[in-house]
Amino acid sequence: MTLKVAVVQDAPVFFDKKKTLDKVTSVTKTYAEQGCNLIVFPESFVPGYPRGFSFGAVVGSRNDAGRQLYTDYYNNSIDLESDDLKYLETLCKEQNIYMVIGVTERQHTNGSLYCSMLYLSPTKGLLGVHRKIKPTGTERLIWAEAGGESLVTFDTKIGKLGGLICWENYMPLARMSMYLKGVEIYIAPTADSREQWTATMQQIALEGRCFVLGCNQYITKSMYPVKYAEDVKNEQENFCPGGSVIVSPLGKIIEGPLFNKAGVLVAELDLEDIKRSKLDFDVIGHYARPDIFDFKANNQPDIIKE
Repeated sequence: MTLKVAVVQDAPVFFDKKKTLDKVTSVTKTYAEQGCNLIVFPESFVPGYPRGFSFGAVVGSRNDAGRQLYTDYYNNSIDLESDDLKYLETLCKEQNIYMVIGVTERQHTNGSLYCSMLYLSPTKGLLGVHRKIKPTGTERLIWAEAGGESLVTFDTKIGKLGGLICWENYMPLARMSMYLKGVEIYIAPTADSREQWTATMQQIALEGRCFVLGCNQYITKSMYPVKYAEDVKNEQENFCPGGSVIVSPLGKIIEGPLFNKAGVLVAELDLEDIKRSKLDFDVIGHYARPDIFDFKANNQPDIIKE
């Protein structure tokens, strides 16, 4: 089976959910018309990854300006119990496209924000949500952490989909939880634009014998709205140069890495390459050594069939 994928490296309309969703629509229509089956958007593309923001917090105190900034972020985050979800589901259905999109998600049940990855199908709508199980550094100020129930995978008409967000990909057992479900297309939205990130994507592809789609934003300081300029005044101009990449199950780069500009990586993936790659290594097969190793992720759901 061959499928065509598009990995979007672009900037959102920062902290503006409606305008960012309009941009998602425009990009989706363009690449659906080009025959893409799957479109991937970066970490927290809606309403934007808040790089450089302190939210007015230091150890022991927070200020009113930071609380208002958090409120702005909250109000522009995705609500899956609102028309936000219907909007994305309708878009995927109308364009006959699968979509994986990074969002900041707000929840009615507990009032917290999560760094989430939404999996959407053209026929079933929302397949499920992966919520980051461990925000990194000061991300923990704004994002709550999820549990094992968030380690979701999906058996779809275009292959088995799964993945992790940003530095979750440095957690060996989190990666293993994806491999154990037989993930074929491993999706890694991120905010890490270091050149070293490319090596991480290649390592995961080699380790998991899967295609890896690494997806980052391209955003500069001057793209931020004027009202937030003071918050990022000490940041360098080109503070997220991208680095999106598509990697084969043998660790070879198919497209990218893309740096210092917006763009979309497009590639055709032959899923038979996964079988070919397992001749000499299979992390959950003939290399697994179940007589030595025994691992499970607590509360991880079974793979969800479309």
